[in-house]
Amino acid sequence: MKNRRFLSFFFSLVILLTLAAPAYAAKDDVGDWEVAAKAALLIDPDTEEILYARSIHERLYPASLTKIMTCLLVLEAIDDGTLSKEDVLTASELAVTSIPPDGSNAGIKVGEELTVESLLYCIMLSSANEGCNILAEAVAGSIDAFVEKMNSKAKSLGCEDTHFANTNGLPDTDHYTTAWDLYLITKEARTHQDFMPLVGTVYYEVPATNLSNVRKLRTTNNLITNWYTTGYLYKGAEGIKTGSTSAAGYCLVASASRSGRSLLSVVLGAERIKLEDGTVLTQSFSETIKLYDWGFDSFSRQIILEADELVGEVPVELSQEQNSVKIHPSQEIERLLPNDINPAVDITRTITLDQESVEAPVTKGQVLGKITLSNGDTEYATVDLLADEDVSASRLLVFRRDLLEFLHRPVVWLAAGGTVAAIVLICVLRAVLKSRRRRYSRASSQGRRNSSGYRGRRR
Repeated sequence: MKNRRFLSFFFSLVILLTLAAPAYAAKDDVGDWEVAAKAALLIDPDTEEILYARSIHERLYPASLTKIMTCLLVLEAIDDGTLSKEDVLTASELAVTSIPPDGSNAGIKVGEELTVESLLYCIMLSSANEGCNILAEAVAGSIDAFVEKMNSKAKSLGCEDTHFANTNGLPDTDHYTTAWDLYLITKEARTHQDFMPLVGTVYYEVPATNLSNVRKLRTTNNLITNWYTTGYLYKGAEGIKTGSTSAAGYCLVASASRSGRSLLSVVLGAERIKLEDGTVLTQSFSETIKLYDWGFDSFSRQIILEADELVGEVPVELSQEQNSVKIHPSQEIERLLPNDINPAVDITRTITLDQESVEAPVTKGQVLGKITLSNGDTEYATVDLLADEDVSASRLLVFRRDLLEFLHRPVVWLAAGGTVAAIVLICVLRAVLKSRRRRYSRASSQGRRNSSGYRGRRR
C-alpha cells in the first residue's frame, strides 16, 4: 500500500515538471557660428537647453555683472525678513569713499538716507558702485563680510570658477567669473519675484532724500531703451544687467521672450568698434541681438516622445492569458530643436529593459525599463518605460516555478540524498533480515522433521 502511494506521488511529480513552458512573443559649441566676444552663452532658461556656447567656463572679469549677485543677496535678505524694501539706510563714509570717483555711481553722499528699494534701482539701473557697498553693510554688517557671503552663495549655486573681491565689479585680479556661472547666479536671482520687474525697468525716480533732490535713473541696457543710443532696441527683450571696464570689455546678461519661448544670454569681453561709416557699434548688444534672432528663428519646440506612445513589448512569464505586455513612456518629452531636425528620422531611441522578461503578475504602470532619446552626442532625455496593462499570473505555472526553485536548493538535494540512502539501507536491512528468517525457518523445519522420525530402542 505504501509502495503504491510513493509511486503515485513520483509519477505526478514527473508529469508536473515536464509541463511545456509558456511561449514568448517575439555642445559646448553649437554649429560653426561664433559670437564676437571672449565668451557667450545662449540658453533656454525653462529647460536649461543650451543653444550656443563659447568658452563658457573661461574665467573672465565680469565688471558690473557682479551686481546681479549683490542684488540676489539683498533680495534674499528681504525675503527672510532681515531687510524690507522700505528700510532707510544711511550711507557710511567707507561705503562712499572706498570707490574711485570715475566709476559708475549715483552721486550718493556720506550721511545720505535712501530706502533699500531706491538703492536696488540705483545699482541695477545706473550701476551705482557706492549703492552696492551701502546695501552690503546693511545685509552683512560690513563690506568684507558681504563679499564672503557672495563667495559662499556662488559656491552653493555650483559656481566652480567664480571668486568675488568686491560688491560691485571694480577691477581686481582676484575678481572673476564665467559665462556659465553668471547664468547660474542669474537663474537663482530670477526665482525672486522682485528681480525681473527691477531689472526690466527703463526709468525710475528716486524720491528726494535728506541730501539730494529727486534722482532720475535710466537703465543702461540698450535692448530695452533707446535713450542713450539707437539701433539696439529689441522686441521681446526683458532687461537684466550691463557691465564694462577696460579689463572686462563690454558685458551683458539679458533675457528675451517671443511666442511663448524664453531665451537668456551671457556675453563677456565684447568690444566697441567703429564701422566704416563712422558709427560706433557696442558688440555686447549687437552680438546679443544676433544670438536672439538666431535662437528664435532657427529653433522650435517639438514633441519628440508621446506619453501614450507604445514603444515596444516585454516578454511575460508565468501567465497563460498573454505572453507579452506593451510599454509606453512615463511622460511626454518636448525639446527645443534646430528646425532642420526631424524627430521621426533624426532622433535615436535606445530602449533598455530592467530584465529580458518579466514575471506575472504585472501591474499597469509598473516600471519595466528606460528609453533614451539622442541625436549624435546630444542626449535629450531618459525616461521610465511603464507597463500598459495588467497581466495576471497562472497559479499552476507559479506553483511549478516555486517547486523548481525549491528543488534546486542544495539543502533539498542533501535531504533527498539522505532519504534515498536511508531507503536503500532499510531495503538492504530488510533483505538481510528476510534472508536470515528464511534460513532460520528452514533450519527449524528440518529439526522438527528429524524429531518426529526418531526410531530408538524401547526399554
